[in-house]
Amino acid sequence: MLRPVILGTGCAVPAKILTNADLERMVDTTDEWITSRTGIAERHIASSGEYTSTFATKAAELALEKAGVTADEIELIVVATVTPDFPFPSTACLVQNNIKASRAAAFDISAACSGFLYGLSLVEKMIITGSISKALVIGAEVLSRVVDWSDRNTCCLFGDGAGAVVLGTSQSGNGILSTHIHSDGSYWDLLFQPGIGNRNPASKKALEERLMFLQMQGNEVFKLAVRAMEDAAHEALDANDLKLDDIDLFIPHQANRRIIDAIGKRLGINNDRIFVNLHKYGNTSAASIPIALDEANRSGRIQPGNLLLLDSFGGGLTWASTLIRW
Repeated sequence: MLRPVILGTGCAVPAKILTNADLERMVDTTDEWITSRTGIAERHIASSGEYTSTFATKAAELALEKAGVTADEIELIVVATVTPDFPFPSTACLVQNNIKASRAAAFDISAACSGFLYGLSLVEKMIITGSISKALVIGAEVLSRVVDWSDRNTCCLFGDGAGAVVLGTSQSGNGILSTHIHSDGSYWDLLFQPGIGNRNPASKKALEERLMFLQMQGNEVFKLAVRAMEDAAHEALDANDLKLDDIDLFIPHQANRRIIDAIGKRLGINNDRIFVNLHKYGNTSAASIPIALDEANRSGRIQPGNLLLLDSFGGGLTWASTLIRW
């Protein structure tokens, strides 16, 4: 059976690091308060002249290099982001131009923190049906430009960066075993950016009301995230007649250490099988899973034949899971 397989991974983050100690000088918070509630110690923040496409491009180039694939072999580029360079054209088109992928179609998708897994699901189907044979799926964000740096409850959570994978085809039985995506729009206002879209367009009033910054009801999101990610994990396993004991590495969305710990406990997965890099990057939304995947891959944490479970949750609300035999 023809399966999509990850041929290479890459990630890129800004050089600038904002520590919890730095935040103590910016807003009414402490390192202890942030660490105990989130598990985050630092995050990478884009500098002037760096954009979502900057990191998406670098991550794509590294993934191509790792895969041994040239840009002109790529037939599709999908960028998952809620912080594109422009409303249009898509950030994917900017990446296509930057890497000179002359044959590739390119577009963005918006599914917040679940965006990367949504992208995998889309490309999986296109590869299985024979529509394409090689693609780039990228999760990329510059969330620092939509964060209210005067709000201590949210500004400490988010960071910038991108992760990418090159997908190809395999007849070996390894690769993406299944993908599962879900949403519930009735909870849209628990995590969203009020402006500046056409509901609340750019105006003096929108700026005064700080509508350009994301808003989140953290406690409600926490409860829904744990339940949805637990369900998504079981769905992926059930679809492949596998058990949690079969999982070699669980890579959850890196949103909050308490969420990760709660999901691990509910699933009964030991910490040594859960990949966590949240402390270094914070919540990078659609970029968090591909950044973690690349770090796990390059560090030797993933070995051929390993079974990987990827699990995410984000604004929308959206949630998703992917099961991969490496």
